[in-house]
Amino acid sequence: MGEGRLMKSQRAVGIVGHGAYVPMYRLPGAEIARVWSGAGRGPVREKAVAGLDEDTITIAIEAARNAVARAGLAPEQLRAIWVGSESHPYAVKPSSTLVAEALGAAPYLLAADFEFACKAGTEALQAAMGLVGSGMGDYALAIGADTAQGRPGDELEYTASSGGSAFIIGPADHAVAICRGSLSYVTDTPDFWRRAYQHYPSHGGRFTGEPAYFHHSESAGGALLDELSMTAKDFTYAIFHQPNVKFPGRAAERLGFTAAQIEPGLLSNLIGNTYAGASLTGFSAVLDIAQPGDRIMLVSFGSGAGSDAFAWEITDRISSHRDMAPLTTDYIKRRVEIDYALYARYRGKLRD
Repeated sequence: MGEGRLMKSQRAVGIVGHGAYVPMYRLPGAEIARVWSGAGRGPVREKAVAGLDEDTITIAIEAARNAVARAGLAPEQLRAIWVGSESHPYAVKPSSTLVAEALGAAPYLLAADFEFACKAGTEALQAAMGLVGSGMGDYALAIGADTAQGRPGDELEYTASSGGSAFIIGPADHAVAICRGSLSYVTDTPDFWRRAYQHYPSHGGRFTGEPAYFHHSESAGGALLDELSMTAKDFTYAIFHQPNVKFPGRAAERLGFTAAQIEPGLLSNLIGNTYAGASLTGFSAVLDIAQPGDRIMLVSFGSGAGSDAFAWEITDRISSHRDMAPLTTDYIKRRVEIDYALYARYRGKLRD
């Protein structure tokens, strides 16, 4: 065992409410391929696209409202709201304070925005667990939401999409999913970046897979299994970050997970890569179907680079919790297909 790798809070904590939101517009991968390469298909079936009146903040608010409804809390009981994203609408002005006001949780709480590429949401989740686990507050809200963009014609454009999820952390005796342990693994790996004033991110092509995605996801997931003296067979479900269709399956297989374990949380072919919301939205979809006693492994990845890994166990409270808000699949099924021209208008692709 590695010294100090496992992170456990002073008091047991878990998820007391969760919620997701996915915009209804869908751009087929085949439509992007038609415009840029003349091909008949793309690497994903379709991706979710935010409308003209949607951004990271509105997505975060919708997901958070669902989480609050499921938790059965008064918003002012929240002691922190943290929003993880790489597409915050303002460079200087927090998204979290707007979410707090919209929920009716302000003014007596912590509020801040998190950034760590696609693991900004799970970074906020770790912080929420630390706050509640220390006893500084009983409830904290962590959100991962994005309206990420890829450069027109770039590989990222096929998958960079919009959506998000929210999770309220509270004491374990109120939780629907108790955290049995977590850890994080980070290095300076420049696989993906965007300088100030640049509209679109740059990436290292295949370098984003190895040593970036696979090394960090497998290192974090494998270390957590070792620390907990568990194997993949001890889990009912596993969720990995979903930058595309192939990467999660390959990482899961290397750690011993089967296709059946990851399939319920694998949404990249349906809504694309929602960046800070990607692994968390997959987690939300799994919570929507999980049963008491199920164990869930969650492994995020953020370019730059790092991964957070969590082990969760579902409690008997899950049954009464589920019907209090729309399911993740309800948003996925609610779809309106658009063409590339409308997508370019909605996402501000037409620039001076």
